[in-house]
Amino acid sequence: MELTVNLGKESYSIYVEPGILRNAELYISHIFKGKRMMIISDDHVYPLYGESLIKALSSYECHSLVLPHGELTKSFQTLPQIYKALLEEKISRSDLVIALGGGVIGDLAGFAAASYLRGVMFVQIPTSLLAQVDSSVGGKVAVDLPQGKNLVGAFYHPRLVLVDPETLDTLPERYITDGMGEVIKYGCIRDEALFNLLNSHTSFADLKSQLTSIICRCIDIKRFIVEADQFDTGERMLLNFGHTLGHTIEQYYHYKRESHGEAVAIGMYQITKIAEKAGLTPTGQAEKIYRILKTYGLPYECGLPVSVLTDAIKLDKKNLDGRLNVVLLHKIGDSYVYPTSLDFFKTDGII
Repeated sequence: MELTVNLGKESYSIYVEPGILRNAELYISHIFKGKRMMIISDDHVYPLYGESLIKALSSYECHSLVLPHGELTKSFQTLPQIYKALLEEKISRSDLVIALGGGVIGDLAGFAAASYLRGVMFVQIPTSLLAQVDSSVGGKVAVDLPQGKNLVGAFYHPRLVLVDPETLDTLPERYITDGMGEVIKYGCIRDEALFNLLNSHTSFADLKSQLTSIICRCIDIKRFIVEADQFDTGERMLLNFGHTLGHTIEQYYHYKRESHGEAVAIGMYQITKIAEKAGLTPTGQAEKIYRILKTYGLPYECGLPVSVLTDAIKLDKKNLDGRLNVVLLHKIGDSYVYPTSLDFFKTDGII
């Protein structure tokens, strides 16, 4: 299936097709007329798909850089290593960078491509569920700082996204669970029918036969929102449902305990509980989220007092003009941005 993100001269296509990795050259040749490319991947993904991708790109001169896996790699300190590799292989503005991996590699390689020589064309080939449904689409690229996640970044769109659901067959179970956190998010913010579909199954294995269409539905929701708000100042903030608390949980544990999708799952449930107590979300929506998180093996609490997370929340990118914008639910499938302050999180509760 082909989906197009319509952003004028920044428009690009997303193809979702089992086995598309083996035919990568067919698609890349339509948008890239050069000869040299750098594949940036990690030490989990590259051994599985790196050589097969290079074989599929037989008409090109391919170079590769393999980085350690994990969120800690997505740091400012990793960038010089990437720039050095690009320079050593004489990658120019007429060449191509390919991000082959999950969300960490996509964000990191994308930011390197955006900043190296003031911008080199890049292609996303996401291999994790989270990256396929969310982070590879929309043009947000970034690295983390010690003070918080994604605090240095840019809006820099790929020229093409190739999504191969077959790559999910090699994912460890935890990374499937991680991705389901973002899939559930899309049902919560925009698509009650998707939420109900997920709720009608008993596990990821039970859901798998419909996975390609579910990936497409998530991408389509994000595509529509990004087209309406490319630079994240309005409607696009809805995509951050669960992220205000989620990012702070990740940072608190130095990205070594909850994964991104797990932290977002906790954030969705806990912020909805807070909103229900404040009368901003109807009673019962948090319970629905709790039940679906349990179905897909996702956490709903982390055992931290809310007060220990407020310093990180102050640096949240959804702080605009001194106001903190949080994403809440009118009901499942219907979300809204609520301007507030840190007082929203003034509770003695444990999340």
